[in-house]
Amino acid sequence: MRAVAQRVRCCTIRVGDERVGEMGQGLLALVGVARGDTPADAEQLASKLVHLRIFEDEQGRMNHSLLEAGGSLGIVSQFTLLGDCRRGRRPSYADAAPPEEAERLIELLLATARILEVPLATGRFRAHMSVELTNDGPVTLLLDTRKVF
Repeated sequence: MRAVAQRVRCCTIRVGDERVGEMGQGLLALVGVARGDTPADAEQLASKLVHLRIFEDEQGRMNHSLLEAGGSLGIVSQFTLLGDCRRGRRPSYADAAPPEEAERLIELLLATARILEVPLATGRFRAHMSVELTNDGPVTLLLDTRKVF
């Protein structure tokens, strides 16, 4: 699984005019599921997102996790993170998992985050979404359970 994680001050996720997710301070993760990803990848990514030490402590150092900072976790499924742009002008999405498989793993990632007792904001799988956020820092990280980068 692959994620672009951004520390945010706030975030709103909409499908059309409907607000489907909203959060204050926390971490927004745009998540792509690759072919061959397993439940272990979903559990590993959830744990990594919740425990990343990217929130400031009393001395202003990034030393606190999402749990310690008391923030929320936003998860938005985004298959385009698996787009391969190395050839031509049109990205190939051959490495993205089929929708049914991807949805199952996104749901497992969310369930794992709930077990870790972090407040969640989510998008809607396979929907065209509008995501508004205020990046904090800015702090943006790339994560990949296969350690591609």
